[in-house]
Amino acid sequence: MKTTVVASAPGRVGILGNPSDMYGGSVISCSTKERARIEIKHAERLVLDAGNDKKFIIQSSDDLSLRGDVFDIAKVALESTDSTGLNVNISWTTNIPFRAGLSGSTALLVSMIGGLLAFRGIAHDRHQMAELVRMVEYKKLCFCGYQDAYMCTFGGLNYMDFRGKEFHLEFGSDPLATIEPLTTTPHLPLVIIITGGQRVSGGVHAPLRERWRAGETQVVEAYRTIARLARAGKKAILNNQLDTLGTLMNENQLVTKSLGGSNPEDDSFIEVARKEGALGAKLGGSSGSIIALHESPQDLSRAMMKAGAAGVLKPITSSGLEIITGESRGKT
Repeated sequence: MKTTVVASAPGRVGILGNPSDMYGGSVISCSTKERARIEIKHAERLVLDAGNDKKFIIQSSDDLSLRGDVFDIAKVALESTDSTGLNVNISWTTNIPFRAGLSGSTALLVSMIGGLLAFRGIAHDRHQMAELVRMVEYKKLCFCGYQDAYMCTFGGLNYMDFRGKEFHLEFGSDPLATIEPLTTTPHLPLVIIITGGQRVSGGVHAPLRERWRAGETQVVEAYRTIARLARAGKKAILNNQLDTLGTLMNENQLVTKSLGGSNPEDDSFIEVARKEGALGAKLGGSSGSIIALHESPQDLSRAMMKAGAAGVLKPITSSGLEIITGESRGKT
């Protein structure tokens, strides 16, 4: 009899406000059906198992150095939870599209950290978990905001207010985010289109970060505008004003593009979506996917696949971090 922990977390797509979450802004975001899943169980050694015969054995602290490979997320999760002394097998899978701006890496990190803490009997509330994950990702892996960690932890369809939070502040010195679930909202006819336009999110945001810290007027005002669009979007969603929501999404994309935060692959699919009757279309994250609002999502999905999209997904209000503990029988 050996204790096991299974943890999972969803991807997310930004509907409005991104990426103002890095700059004290506001965001509306929805989880995806697709999830990252990890399993932890006792073993004779500390083994990281990424599937497809990709395994890595941690034998000393030197093995925790980051190498830019599939094991980095597990390594930083082990270090950040003081779990490096455990003899366990950590395996994981995910069906969140790779580098599609849907927070696949963050979902895996949320699952890893949440699972390791649960394995050791340490409880965290969701705000604490989101803050810890965001700090670890920011300091160890890539430049990032708060939206991803909060959404992968909480799940659902949320209006999130990050006023008072800025990426450069010392961990724990800023306020917790305000998370407002839009649970009474009618179904939103949204479609996620995977475009194949891949860029690492840190590479997208880093130059804008420096411009914002330098106080460049264009950047500072742009993020203030995007945050206001999200606050207006909450009202539009709650009042079921789809035309207004679509207009706000288009305005968000226009501001993002003006700052150089978009790319030709994503832009071309945004234009196709609008020509096909989308009320609004914008980036779903840093790059690699767009989200479109259309009164007939199935028709739009068919048109986007015909236009060469790599895939089509549907945002749903799935649960956030889920942890299941139990007992496994037999050899590990």
